[in-house]
Amino acid sequence: MFITKKSELTGNTNTIDIPVTEEQIHAWMTGTFIQDAMPHISADHREFLMTGITPDEWERYFGKDE
Repeated sequence: MFITKKSELTGNTNTIDIPVTEEQIHAWMTGTFIQDAMPHISADHREFLMTGITPDEWERYFGKDE
């Protein structure tokens, strides 16, 4: 599913294709922890859903994970 979000970090609007269903999004939006609603997606995708921050923006501002 293509998800479009505004980055809380840069204010840019970005779209990413994330393998989630509407049911999973609904579960998360109604109180299920994101990691429980969508355990199969990456931490980068969870971050994007929560904040709109892309992996490239994260790396640019905070560096690579070590």
